[in-house]
Amino acid sequence: MLDAIIILSFMAAGAGIGFYIIDLIPSWALTQVTNLQGLRLVFAGFGVIGGIAMGLFVQTAYRRLERKVREMPVDVLLTRAVGLVLGLLVANLMLAPIFLLPIPTDFAFIKPLVAVLGSIMFAFSGITLADTHGRGFLRLINPHTVESLLIAEGTLKPAATKVLDTSCIIDGRIEELLDTGFVEGQILVPQFVLRELQQVADASNDQKRVRGRRGLDILNRMKITYPERIVIHSADYEDIPTVDAKLVRLAQEINGTLLSNDYNLSKVASLQKVPVLNINDLAQSIRPSYLPGDTLDLKIIKEGKEPSQGIGYLDDGTLVVVEEGSRYVGSELRVVVTSALQTSAGRMIFARPQAAEGLKV
Repeated sequence: MLDAIIILSFMAAGAGIGFYIIDLIPSWALTQVTNLQGLRLVFAGFGVIGGIAMGLFVQTAYRRLERKVREMPVDVLLTRAVGLVLGLLVANLMLAPIFLLPIPTDFAFIKPLVAVLGSIMFAFSGITLADTHGRGFLRLINPHTVESLLIAEGTLKPAATKVLDTSCIIDGRIEELLDTGFVEGQILVPQFVLRELQQVADASNDQKRVRGRRGLDILNRMKITYPERIVIHSADYEDIPTVDAKLVRLAQEINGTLLSNDYNLSKVASLQKVPVLNINDLAQSIRPSYLPGDTLDLKIIKEGKEPSQGIGYLDDGTLVVVEEGSRYVGSELRVVVTSALQTSAGRMIFARPQAAEGLKV
């Protein structure tokens, strides 16, 4: 529809220009013309042809400009528009004194010419400056403006909301993980998780009660440290009996990510296409890998199954079996790794005291 309007408009304009352009021709040049109206119609016909050609050119240029504007990022479009407006404003302020200058009538065309050229120059300068410093200007106004615009246009994906599990709160490592800044987005604590945490804190079993109270303390500290990120959500599902099933349903409804260290819950959620961040998997993946020949300082805690073996543990809980280490029980020594074994129960490292290794060599 717009294409037809553009072409028809230029056809009408061309026909009008062709019809009335004869009035600009000197009368002496038309002395031989016997049918002036016919000549007008001929010129109008040429004007229509010229109008069609001009209309097609404008239509093509408009479509090309429209396509470029559609493909242009939102932040670039916004900053260029602001730069264009500011450039034209500066041009009008700078060129205003020119119109007050006394210029002879023969040179009156200079004023509008300078005004047009100046406006074009300042407008182009404003757009160029916007391309160079536009994003910095937006960040100066609001540090999150550029990110919000990129998210709106789909260039940048927003961080998914994390739904926090009871076991993850009690575990306590989530607090340190938040402090590192590796976890992005909002942290959601459902009301039913808070109730379960309170029930654990009120349990008759001393061990459960301690774990529950520890979880509440951790949650309170996170709420104080990150008041805008930790959100208590009021959602509940009366028709769902278990907390794990409620967590999966909530994560599905808000298109969020489940944050847990419960192995079974992680598997159930994965089967239902719910993204899961398992803290145990994270801890396992970032454990340092020890190769044969590496040395480490280890405290021997107890004797192993074999009479000559000593048992120690790394800070992450990895079991280390030290050959000829039984006589060092209660002592700390440097050992040399001889091999490592991954089992279903975890990882085991076999080592030998460095002094014994030296004697062996």
